[in-house]
Amino acid sequence: SSPACQPPAHNMLTKQLQDSWKQSRTRSIPERLLFEVTDASVVQEGTSKYVLYTIHVIKSGQSDKTPSLITRRYTDFNRLHSQLRGLYGNEMRGIAFPRKKLRRNFAAETIAKRSRGFEQYLTHLHSLTELRRAPLFLEFFYLGDLQAGQSLLRVGQYQEAVGCLLNALGLQEKLGCQPQGHWIFTLAILVASFQELEQPEEAQEYCERALQDLTSPSLQRQQQQHPLLVPLLQAIVRLSWKVSKDKRQWESQLQQLKDSGVDVGSQPSLKEYLVKESLEGSEGGRHKGGDVA
Repeated sequence: SSPACQPPAHNMLTKQLQDSWKQSRTRSIPERLLFEVTDASVVQEGTSKYVLYTIHVIKSGQSDKTPSLITRRYTDFNRLHSQLRGLYGNEMRGIAFPRKKLRRNFAAETIAKRSRGFEQYLTHLHSLTELRRAPLFLEFFYLGDLQAGQSLLRVGQYQEAVGCLLNALGLQEKLGCQPQGHWIFTLAILVASFQELEQPEEAQEYCERALQDLTSPSLQRQQQQHPLLVPLLQAIVRLSWKVSKDKRQWESQLQQLKDSGVDVGSQPSLKEYLVKESLEGSEGGRHKGGDVA
């Protein structure tokens, strides 16, 4: 998960290395994503030792006031590369990947070279339409934070959950996931977390956003009703009343569902659904509560 969920490790980079990385940023096409390694830290866990890379995901061509970030190690990148090669063999031809070294893996020169390689690798993947939309590629960025947010919700650490979830939401937004994939699920967990923190204004805002996205043409084309629709409608009716906003629109939608034969009364609450739901990525299976595009 990202540093929003974990404290950063000890920074071992010199100013010279950081300046070298800045010179190697890819700026070829405006209005696209930049992947910038801003930190690399050596982490010692018992007898295990590895380098943790912090990557900022930034929208180029405009002022990005809310950069999103992830922390990954070499094995995370290597796993992604192997999985993509297995599923998208033709598209992955010619995409360079930093090789594993037998020695000097923790030398400053090696770390700097790998960091530039990871920036170029992610930039190359994102430049290809088929790979840019691949679930494995998208989930590499946000799924860890989303799963951490759900776990924190389950144990009642709501403020910590919000930090992870906002980063996951920002990453999905930059990657163009909305309203597909885990987008609605992320918004719903934010609603539940803000409800538990007794911040009804924020909860109502994200709840309304989720319901607006549920009415998007791409989701309306699905044959089945989204399982979060009723819990979100029930939540926004209560939240709108709390923040003194008009709730008649949402009450009308609930009534329409009742008239169509939906048993609204037997639906779980929003938090009950989110706590019980199994949240998995494309590698481990489809997320039952939504379309993993």
